Amino acid sequence: MEHTIWERVEGTGHQVLQQLEKLIAAGNVRRVVVKQRGRTVAEFPLTVGVVGVVIAPLAAAIGALTAMLADCTIEVEKTV
Repeated sequence: MEHTIWERVEGTGHQVLQQLEKLIAAGNVRRVVVKQRGRTVAEFPLTVGVVGVVIAPLAAAIGALTAMLADCTIEVEKTV
């Protein structure tokens, strides 16, 4: 039986991207949410079939968002 959990990723822009790439490569990430001060700024749903194609553009988009936004939090929904 699958359970959904949320993991918060924090750090500098480069550290966040490295952590996200590892989580996405693991293949159990369903969604990535970028929040600023508790408000959702961007949401990236992922499906297992497109994960390999999505990693580079997703990382670039999240990197740009974290560079532009102050006080930003990344939340990752994954299954275990």
